[in-house]
Amino acid sequence: MGMNKSLKFKALLAVSASSMAITGCSTTGGSNLPPAPSIPAQQQASEEYIIGPLDQITIFVWRNPELGAKVQVRPDGRITTPLITDMPAAGKTATMLQQDIKLQLSQYINDPIVSVIVNEFAATNNQQVRIVGATEKPASIPFRADMTLLDAMIAVGGLSEYAAGNKARLVRFNKATGKSQEYALRINDLIRRGDSKANVLLQPGDVIIIPESMF
Repeated sequence: MGMNKSLKFKALLAVSASSMAITGCSTTGGSNLPPAPSIPAQQQASEEYIIGPLDQITIFVWRNPELGAKVQVRPDGRITTPLITDMPAAGKTATMLQQDIKLQLSQYINDPIVSVIVNEFAATNNQQVRIVGATEKPASIPFRADMTLLDAMIAVGGLSEYAAGNKARLVRFNKATGKSQEYALRINDLIRRGDSKANVLLQPGDVIIIPESMF
């Protein structure tokens, strides 16, 4: 009887140790973000895109098409268009550049109506969302207002065959604390099960890291 009790006690210890090991491995590795709303909140649109060097922009001048142009922002951050030479463009929003061009053209024509469109982005890191790891094509993509995790995954062609999507992490820099924070992502549930609660809103500068499965 004493031997049986001893064996039972050892077995109980083994089960308890196994349970503790499993519990210790079940951490998510980051806090959770709230699900993205199904309808974008336009009144809460994210910060406007900042023009950077090598961006391609198109300038329209109403009723004066000869004053418009399709140009690339030079590495020094400036542009040259008809009647305007070496205007700083990098660091401005499209609206700000539009106003500056309008002011310059006002010297030559009365009350010009100017539009500026950014056609191709060569965004700096703090204006991009970067997706690295087990995807079909890891990439850096320009951030836009109301961008979600699903938008980013579509842009990179989804998960690779051996991706551990539910172990993915989002790294986000917190300007208030000056530190980066990690959040858990459930990309498998989002893409393969259609779980809308796994979709989250992204911010400029976010980095999504997707590991490969061990099996």
